[in-house]
Amino acid sequence: MDRRFSCTACGKCCFGWLTLTLKDALAHAGRFPLAVVWTPVRQGTKSFSIAARLGLTVRLGKRRQLAVRIAPTAYIPPSLPCPSLAPDGLCSIHEDKPSRCRAMPFFPYREEGDQADLLIPRPGWLCDTSAEAPVVYRDRKIVERKDFDDEREELFRQASTLRSYGEWLIESAPSLKDELIRVAKKRAGGHVVVNFSTLLPHLPEVDVVAFARKQFPVLTEFAEKTG
Repeated sequence: MDRRFSCTACGKCCFGWLTLTLKDALAHAGRFPLAVVWTPVRQGTKSFSIAARLGLTVRLGKRRQLAVRIAPTAYIPPSLPCPSLAPDGLCSIHEDKPSRCRAMPFFPYREEGDQADLLIPRPGWLCDTSAEAPVVYRDRKIVERKDFDDEREELFRQASTLRSYGEWLIESAPSLKDELIRVAKKRAGGHVVVNFSTLLPHLPEVDVVAFARKQFPVLTEFAEKTG
């Protein structure tokens, strides 16, 4: 079945959290308030396998386990727009925007065959899904796929770093595992948010002082906005 979709640049999707590749998070440290969002994925769900490959797994006993997606994230409250959203509703960093924005509406933490419902605009969004819009998804395959593939490949490149970090943090803070299990038991699922600074020791190529100088004014600004 063909699915049609075209962005109308309404800016409605440019609010709230934005998952980032590690590369994009570091590149935009002077623009976005950063955090690391851990999302437990229950065994048997559609996204379990890809979450395990891109993140890590947590053993629960009796052959049961959780997959955990670990995602550097622009941690923007859902009521606030992206700081790069211009007053006219357009992206002010279009040529330099994160890969997550380029690959929208597709999501690399899902299998390619499980993307169809992402092409249904949320209430209030003005995406074009009419007969005049181009076909973007056919027979459960993405048609124009470069941006999706680029983002997915970057996620696989960073996976070993995030897995090492994740295993270290769970061992260092056992309460984190307990919280992930608690969140996973919720019917609607959920997330555990961790300070981005916990990731820095696992990024030896990053100048921590330079990074802090970029993040401090951004975090200060968002702290004032959220009160």
